[in-house]
Amino acid sequence: MIGGRRALGLGLALLLAGCGGQVSRPVGMSRPVPVARPVPSTPLPAVPASTATSAANAASTGFAAGPALATLPLREEDATRALTAFRASCATLQRRTDASGLTRGADWQPACAAAPTVADGAARAFFLQYFEAVQIGNGQAFATGYYEPEITAARDRQPGYDVPIYARPTDLIEVDLGLFSDTLKGRKVRGKVAGTAFVPYDDRTAIEQGALAGRAAVIAYAADPVALFFLQVQGSGRLRLPDGSVVRVGYVSQNGRDYTGIGALMKKRGLLGPGQTSMQGIVGWLHAHPEEGAAIMRENKSYVFFREQTGAPKGALGVSVTGGVSAAADPKFVPLGAPILLSMDRADASRLWVAQDTGGAIKGANRIDTFWGAGPEAEATAGGMSARGTAFLLLPRGTVARLTGEGANAASIAQP
Repeated sequence: MIGGRRALGLGLALLLAGCGGQVSRPVGMSRPVPVARPVPSTPLPAVPASTATSAANAASTGFAAGPALATLPLREEDATRALTAFRASCATLQRRTDASGLTRGADWQPACAAAPTVADGAARAFFLQYFEAVQIGNGQAFATGYYEPEITAARDRQPGYDVPIYARPTDLIEVDLGLFSDTLKGRKVRGKVAGTAFVPYDDRTAIEQGALAGRAAVIAYAADPVALFFLQVQGSGRLRLPDGSVVRVGYVSQNGRDYTGIGALMKKRGLLGPGQTSMQGIVGWLHAHPEEGAAIMRENKSYVFFREQTGAPKGALGVSVTGGVSAAADPKFVPLGAPILLSMDRADASRLWVAQDTGGAIKGANRIDTFWGAGPEAEATAGGMSARGTAFLLLPRGTVARLTGEGANAASIAQP
């Protein structure tokens, strides 16, 4: 997401890979974050999937006109925050090709033209006027969370700081397979050249054992290998240097190896007890068992490379992401820049979000990764986020009617 079409963070779903759990606070915070369990909105009947053989997207998966937006839980305060994010997204939203097959750039023009003129206290009315709710597939949503972590590091190797944070290696090559075959469009591989062969790139174990010496610049040296691992899971973050200054780093590339969620491995092996399946529980176990923890982390062969960044972190849409508002989604099912209304079994996730990002584990319809910003509260919320409920995509009014008229795979449902 950062630095090219890559999600700001892979999302903690990649780490936990199915582990659930309540939100827990980092050490030093006195009480647990309360978790409400409201009853989510009931999704509409599932829409029959298309029999098209093309790559699945929202248009081929099936969509339906949702309930009248005024009947859904859209609060003014949430609409106000989402309106700011939507305004920032409009320039790119109107010129970006929508891989979901749902919208065209021109569809967004009326809402984008009106967005800068909305008066204070009228954000909810704005969304009611210019948007309609649409359900993709069965509408059953699953939401996780990600955040911008901060780790301690130093520019130079010194006692207590000896874990390299690598920039992109000079010999890492990314190949767009679609250039060689139409059947491989959209697929890419990463590796390196060895003699006359293109081979897989070094995995996490080889890199941690020094394989990149002379082949990749070192941005800084982390104090804690576990903290660096989590920084790679998130895909971006802050480096707090010994003098108190902060350096922002973001994803620039990855070694091309498949990701393995260590949380699932640890849970399967019985290493995580009750209340330990959150991010904080996993971190605690890794710190308490350094040798075993290092071996488990190496079972995830994927390795992320960084570059220095200035300013606020940006998502795949190319605009700054905002905690509690921005979310990552699969662009094949959600137009990047579009609002998403989540009604979940967690109150903190139930609000209006704006899809400004993507993520490696965020695939399929109604799969959302919510961004919570930086700091201990963001870490606690993202680390325990696992919410289920209903998702309604907010699209420009008239979108479903136009698509239905064009013969797209829609099921028209009368609005109440």
